[in-house]
Amino acid sequence: MKQCQKNPYNSNEKKQKTLTFNRKSNGSGSNLVATIFNKEACRMACAKMIILDELPFSFVEGRGFRHFCSVACHKFDPPSRRTIVRDIYQLYLDEKLALKSMFVANQQRVSFTTNTWTSIQNVCYMSLTAHYTDDNWMLHKRILNFCVVRNHKGEAIGRLIEVCLHDWGIEKVFTLTLDNASANNNVIAYLKRKMVHWKNCILDADFLYIRCSTHIVCEDLKELDEAIASIRNAVRYVRSSPSRLQKFKQCISQEKIDSKSLVCLDVPTRWNSTYLMLESALKFQKAFKRMEEEDGHYASYFGEDDSGRKKVGPPLAWHWDDAKVFVQILKGFYDVTLKFSVSLHVSSNIYFHQVSSIQKQLDDLCVSEDDRLCVMARKMREKYNKYWGSMGNVNKLLLVAAVLDPRYKLDYVSFSHGMVYDNDESRVTELTNGLKKTLMRLYNWYNEKEMGSDGSCQSSIGVESSGTSLDSNNSELEHANYAD
Repeated sequence: MKQCQKNPYNSNEKKQKTLTFNRKSNGSGSNLVATIFNKEACRMACAKMIILDELPFSFVEGRGFRHFCSVACHKFDPPSRRTIVRDIYQLYLDEKLALKSMFVANQQRVSFTTNTWTSIQNVCYMSLTAHYTDDNWMLHKRILNFCVVRNHKGEAIGRLIEVCLHDWGIEKVFTLTLDNASANNNVIAYLKRKMVHWKNCILDADFLYIRCSTHIVCEDLKELDEAIASIRNAVRYVRSSPSRLQKFKQCISQEKIDSKSLVCLDVPTRWNSTYLMLESALKFQKAFKRMEEEDGHYASYFGEDDSGRKKVGPPLAWHWDDAKVFVQILKGFYDVTLKFSVSLHVSSNIYFHQVSSIQKQLDDLCVSEDDRLCVMARKMREKYNKYWGSMGNVNKLLLVAAVLDPRYKLDYVSFSHGMVYDNDESRVTELTNGLKKTLMRLYNWYNEKEMGSDGSCQSSIGVESSGTSLDSNNSELEHANYAD
C-alpha cells in the first residue's frame, strides 16, 4: 500500500510494455523497441549466460548478482542453483530435440569426428562431433555426445558410436575421422559390419575412415631431446615469476630485439605447442645469453634437482642450432595443420594440395646438404609413410573433393601425382584410373538412388564393362558432380 501507484514498474498489468534500447547483433548501434517483462525468458537468458560464460551454478546465488538484478530489473527474482540446473538441463533437452528433428527432416549426410581420453580419475571418455551443411550451404559443427566409455578398445568405442547414432536417428553417415591409433582400425571394422545393412550406406562404407590429418605424431628424435629440454627449462625459468620476466624484458631491450610477443611455454605432449615455443625462443637467443651472463640465479636454477636429477641446460650454441633445424622441418606441418583445423568452412577440397606439399617438402629435405636436416627429414618421412601411407592408400573421397573443385579437376590431381612420384607415368596412370573408377562408382550409386526415388528407368553409366570409355562420359559426369 506504500508503493507509488503511478510507477509503471509497479504495475501488475502483464501486457504493459516499456521502451528500451536493443543492441544490434553486429554491434553497430541499437534500436528503440517496446518490450514486456517475461519471467520465463529471463530465466532462460540466465541459463544461457551460465553456459556461455562457463560460470558455476552457485553464481546465481551470489550477493553481487542478486544486487545487480534488484537494481537492473527488480521484477526478476534470481533462481536458486538447483533451479538453474533444471533450467540448463531442460535447455539441453529442447536443443537436442530441435537438432534431432532437423536431422530427421532434412536427411542430409553427416560427417563425424570422435576422440577419446582418460581423466586423472582413470575414467574413459568419448566425444562425438557432427559436421554438416544446412539448406543455405553453411557448415555447422555440433558436439552430439560426451559420454563415458568402458575402455579404449575398438569394439567398445564402435558400439558406443552406434548407440549414439541410433539415439540421434542418423543413418546417412558420410565419413568418420579418427586418429592413427591401432584400436581405431577395429572401430571402423565394427561400424562397417553394422552399417553395411543400413539403406543409406555409401558404397558399403568403403570410404568411411578418414585419418585425422592434424594428429601428426613426430618421430622421437633422441638427438633433439636434450636441445628441446634445455630451451624448455630456460623458458620455464623466465616465465616462473614476474621479477624474472621483467629481467628478461630488460635483456631484450638491451639486445635491441624488436618483437611484440614473448616466449611461451609448451605442452610437452603436443608437438605444435613445442614448435611455437622453439620458434618464439629462437628470436630471443641473444637475450637468453645476456641473462645467463647477468643473472646469477639463472645458472643456479639449472643446478637444482628436478625429481632427483639436475635440470638440462642452460641452452648451448648447438642446442639452438638443432632447434633451428627442428623448427624448419615442423613449419610445413604446422602451417598445414592450421588450414586443416578450421571449423567454419569446408577444408576437404584443400586436403590433397596440402598433403602433396608436405610430401614434396620432406622429399626435398631428405636430399639436403645439411646432414642433421637430412637425417631428421628421413625419420619424419618414415613417420609420414606410416601415418598417411602412399597416395594410393589415401581415402579417395578426399581426392574426389579436389576433382569436384572446378579450379582443379582431374588434370590437377594427375599433375600433382606426377610431381610427387617424379613423373613415373605407370604409377600416375594407375592412380588416375583408380580415381576415375571411384568417381564412376559414386555417380552410379547416386544415380541408382535417384531412380529408386522417382521410379524412372534412367540407365546408369558403366565403369568398364559397359563398353563406353570414361572420357566419353565427361559431360554426364560433370553434371553429376555439380548436382551432388
